Amino acid sequence: MNHSTALPPRAAWTLALMLAGLYTVNFLDKVVLGMVAVPMMAELHLSPAEFGLVAGSFFWLFSVSTIVVGFASNRIPARWLLLAMGVSWAAIQLPQALATSALAILVCRVILGAAEGPAFSTSVHAICKWFPDHKRSLPIAVVSQGAALGLLLAGLLIPLVTRKWGWRMNFFVLCGIGLVWSIAWLYMSRERGQRDADTQAASGSTHEDSRAPARLPYRTILTDPSIVSIFLLGFSAYWMLGQNLTWLPSYLEKGLGFDGIDAGRWFAVVIGVASPVNIGLSWLSERMLARGASTRVARAQLLSVMAMVAGALFIAVSALDLPPVGKTLLFALAGALPTLCFPLAPALLAEVVPESQRGAVVAIYTALASLGAAIAPTVMGRMVQSAGPGNSHAYENGFMIGAALLFVAALAALRWLHPERSNRVLSRQLEPVSA
Repeated sequence: MNHSTALPPRAAWTLALMLAGLYTVNFLDKVVLGMVAVPMMAELHLSPAEFGLVAGSFFWLFSVSTIVVGFASNRIPARWLLLAMGVSWAAIQLPQALATSALAILVCRVILGAAEGPAFSTSVHAICKWFPDHKRSLPIAVVSQGAALGLLLAGLLIPLVTRKWGWRMNFFVLCGIGLVWSIAWLYMSRERGQRDADTQAASGSTHEDSRAPARLPYRTILTDPSIVSIFLLGFSAYWMLGQNLTWLPSYLEKGLGFDGIDAGRWFAVVIGVASPVNIGLSWLSERMLARGASTRVARAQLLSVMAMVAGALFIAVSALDLPPVGKTLLFALAGALPTLCFPLAPALLAEVVPESQRGAVVAIYTALASLGAAIAPTVMGRMVQSAGPGNSHAYENGFMIGAALLFVAALAALRWLHPERSNRVLSRQLEPVSA
């Protein structure tokens, strides 16, 4: 289950960095709505609950498209799937820039979410083809740090663009960025032997084995205790991600009292903390594996402990009477720790499931886990509207819900997430299909 059509290290890392760039674009597209929330809500006369609904609509088709493209990724080269994503993301920015109603924004966000949903699972599937199992955590972490870079750039630049040219100009800028990446990917992915590796891995064939790849019923895979535990961890991490992307800028501005520019800068600080924490913990996981630790320890237990620490820190943000800067710094560390799930969960899945079904399973994981990001903004919006947007405790009570989910998922994983055991159990059930 851990075979790989690995590319030479330099070629693999070049393409991994390109995918990190794609993920930067992905998160710029995601977070822009939260960053322009205040002027957009004022111009379009949106209540907090209405804005939460519009923001959450991004994830309505996110899961469906992720699963559909995930199954397709087992047959279609990742090069073309990723190019199609980049071009479509750029195109959908224009109607958002010109929209004059909440309904128009909502429709655009639904379409954009459908187009962006498969990005991570397709990228992870490609990474797993280019790197062997014991070297996957770090490149997946690097790709996921494109998200941190996107959020960092958003916090620094979007408020400035909004102040100088208005909130709509941000969408025009994002259109241009998406097109630039797409052109670069079309050129770069043509090199490095990528076409051959994609074709071989997508077909599931090798030179040594002319039979069709071994497969399992998806019901067998998806009911495995380790797989269920990974899904729970992913759901809690995506819950915090969706909640923070949508409401952290408003929490900083309306709840903690920072002005628009300072709120953007502190948002960048929060995101900036996540990147070194994520990379550092992913590196630690790889070092533990290199020194002989089991994946149960180096991935599953490390991830579970970090989720529990994050939950405790979110509770502290709400419980402690700290000045705004203190709350922001504590929130930064709390928000950084759950992001370890993004590189480690797919690596755990790739270890357990059959290679021929890896793309589909990672896509199903992303689809189901990302439901947390679809639900969280609406839940927070209703809480904020009930208490008033200037009440910081309304936001903090929402963060407490996310903390509870992190604790539940971590405890379940500590009890049931045993990747080596699941690998053995599922491997015994594998039967190659006759060609």
